[in-house]
Amino acid sequence: MVLRAGTLVESLGGKLFGDASRVFEGLAPLESANSSDLSFLSHPKYQRQLSDSKAGCVIVSPQMQALAVERGDCIVADNPYLYFARVTQLWKRSLPQSDVALIHPSAVIDSKANVHPTARIGALCVVEAGAHIGADTVLKSRVTVSENCTVGERCLIHPGVVIGADGFGFAPNDGAWEKIEQLGNVRIGNDVEIGANTCIDRGALQDTVLEDGVKLDNLIQIGHNVFVGRHTAMAGCAGVAGSAHIGAHCTVGGGAVVLGHLTLADGVNISAASVATRSILKSGHYTGMFPIDDNAAWEKNAASVKQLASLRERIRALEVQIKLLTPNTSSN
Repeated sequence: MVLRAGTLVESLGGKLFGDASRVFEGLAPLESANSSDLSFLSHPKYQRQLSDSKAGCVIVSPQMQALAVERGDCIVADNPYLYFARVTQLWKRSLPQSDVALIHPSAVIDSKANVHPTARIGALCVVEAGAHIGADTVLKSRVTVSENCTVGERCLIHPGVVIGADGFGFAPNDGAWEKIEQLGNVRIGNDVEIGANTCIDRGALQDTVLEDGVKLDNLIQIGHNVFVGRHTAMAGCAGVAGSAHIGAHCTVGGGAVVLGHLTLADGVNISAASVATRSILKSGHYTGMFPIDDNAAWEKNAASVKQLASLRERIRALEVQIKLLTPNTSSN
């Protein structure tokens, strides 16, 4: 696979400074790229790596143009990271396509399932009765789509994903647990990507919903009746407990947890390893980490921590008053 610089700019735009006939044989990070590779600089803090890079050409922002031109060939784009993402898409489309059957012979598809003719179903997948798989959606190996669950168009479901297992619902009964039957389904919109071994439980009564454009990493748990708004992204090992409502364009960092029945407004960003213990109704970046402790002590300490900012301001105000009331003895 090779790609010429001039062809790339004709396809994706940007402004080329350098040899339009230059051929790229690979895509690589700045620090490991060689003269036949295309790389990119997405953040000014890595500009030292730009100066030292041996890449044949680097995608940069207009702010980095002078430094990049001084180093060698470059493509200037308003958003280098997005430009590089589109380069990877172009590159993949140009790779040789193997002649693989749309439905692997080992896949098990119920006769009452509805699989679009353009969908790809990988090895050892299971698509149960009443399930619906949309156009151009790809199920990698060992994906399970349980009964009556819906996956939209152009989705990519990675190996081991389980869509529509029972939600975790049990009623206590004299020291034992009585199962609450999970009667809802899972509805997944278009252009959704779900990472390997992620589990999305069906709703107890209403459906569990992932809207268009949602991106989930590996090993994520989505509980029953959860709603995830469009274009929200979650990193690996995040967990969302039952009946939480997450808005559009949110991000949830790796290992973070959203407790059940909470609401996150549109545009909320949760830091990695944080625990959302209350609803967040205003967009912004939120972090919540606290050392493990006896629960009663933890609750008291957590309540105190919430007062630290106001206590600090009160202390500062008192310090000012003390200075005003203290006689100046330095002149004596």
